[in-house]
Amino acid sequence: MKFSPLYSGSSGNCSVVSSGNTHILVDAGMTGKAITSALSDVDIDPCSISAIVVTHEHSDHIKGVGVMSRKYDIPVYANEGTWKAMAPLVGNISMKNIRTFVTGQNFYIGSFDLTPFRISHDAAEPVGFKFFEKGSKLVYMTDTGCVSEALRETASDADLLFLESNHDVDMLKNGSYPYQLKMRILSKKGHLSNDAAGDLLAKLFLSGMRRVILAHLSHENNTESVAYNTVRGILNKNGIPEKDFFLKVAHRDRVTGVFEI
Repeated sequence: MKFSPLYSGSSGNCSVVSSGNTHILVDAGMTGKAITSALSDVDIDPCSISAIVVTHEHSDHIKGVGVMSRKYDIPVYANEGTWKAMAPLVGNISMKNIRTFVTGQNFYIGSFDLTPFRISHDAAEPVGFKFFEKGSKLVYMTDTGCVSEALRETASDADLLFLESNHDVDMLKNGSYPYQLKMRILSKKGHLSNDAAGDLLAKLFLSGMRRVILAHLSHENNTESVAYNTVRGILNKNGIPEKDFFLKVAHRDRVTGVFEI
């Protein structure tokens, strides 16, 4: 299994999970042109995309869903709540490419076994995804304002965890956002902070989880260095040395890399 974050942040989100001839886009929150260009950077022909799976209907996750599906005849998978919310936003999609999954029930795309799991966010029916393939497990967990015991259990045995580290709390509180927006981001249905991500990872280390990519950084209230240093600092305080824990930050505006799982 290979995982490539193409874009990850408040401006747009799109990643690709691959194995053999199966290539799955997780969200398509950039323009079709930008997504196609990023796919070229990781040597994937957009015509070979097997599916788009959608976490929720916010524009930074679905902006390119309609155009990618129409241009390259790609099936789009989402749960019923997300389909109802995003249908007016993505334009016409061929009936044969409209696929619905049930949150909590696994389904298959090519060689992948996917399980969508509920997250805590202010959307219709938001989810993250577990990807299983040949004994390997990738957990994609962004856009959640808190992490429940169930979510911790979901991530505990991941071979690679793609985890939200959206904002620095002080940067957000002292920044230019309106008060109501700040409160929305800080709420349990908002976004995970760097500190919350670090605290979670320190707990997950005890369960054997060792590889993380920090994701979905805010353009206004975070930087890659702040996110990395905050999380690494928390790990260090918990006696977890750098050599024992792989930590990377996903870029907002370009491909982060190709990670083998």
